[in-house]
Amino acid sequence: MKGPSVSVETSGQTEKSAEMGTSAGVPAPLTDEAMAALHSVSTATITTQLLSRGFRNTFLEGLSVSNPSRQRMVGEAFTMRSIPAREDIDVPAIFQDYDHPQRKGVESVEPGQVLVIDSRGKKRAASLGHILATRLRARGAAGVVTDGSLRDMEGFERLDLPTFSAGPSPTTNLAQHHVVDFQVPIACAEVAVYPGDIIVGDRDGVVCIPRHLAESVAMDSLEQERLEEFVLAQIEDGKPLRGTYPPNEQMMQAYRDQL
Repeated sequence: MKGPSVSVETSGQTEKSAEMGTSAGVPAPLTDEAMAALHSVSTATITTQLLSRGFRNTFLEGLSVSNPSRQRMVGEAFTMRSIPAREDIDVPAIFQDYDHPQRKGVESVEPGQVLVIDSRGKKRAASLGHILATRLRARGAAGVVTDGSLRDMEGFERLDLPTFSAGPSPTTNLAQHHVVDFQVPIACAEVAVYPGDIIVGDRDGVVCIPRHLAESVAMDSLEQERLEEFVLAQIEDGKPLRGTYPPNEQMMQAYRDQL
């Protein structure tokens, strides 16, 4: 639920980037409770929580889901960066190279990760096709996100994997994109995405949660939605907005009493 005006205390006001993981720089896994929360809360709620922490640019605008039956997506970002293709380099013979950066990247995505592709917002040629996406599903990936297009959309519409893109294109990626790197900071749909950030998708779209905030954002989002469910029930019963949305102290006490 959206609820931008509902006040919920957040536990994430003092997070530091040092909380991202171990001393080796590897992000610590999210707790089971946080993962379960992210699988249930909406991206609308998450953006509200991020806004309360000062983060305004977290929604990857302009992307839609390929398979309506696979809208819910949660996973760690595995990033891939592309630059414009060049005619003397990006030739069809490249498809014979198993170590091409795009193929190598796909074979490097770990279970539970979301492949996030920086295609510079260019849609004339596809960022990825159905065969590579099928390989990602077999590897246990949690989803695919690109600010470019996808190829073989009929296959994507049936694929048992959440995929979000700016639309379809029949043209192979070599016509416009040259993958140069993966697991580096990228821009996707004008949002900064770092490897290990948490990507969440649903009917409203895709949001990126900075990794060091993900645990607290998840738990505070869950609490916000519990409160909003209570508020919604009051509104459905005929209560006026004043005192109810946002809830005043009397309404908050009524909420606490029924917990």
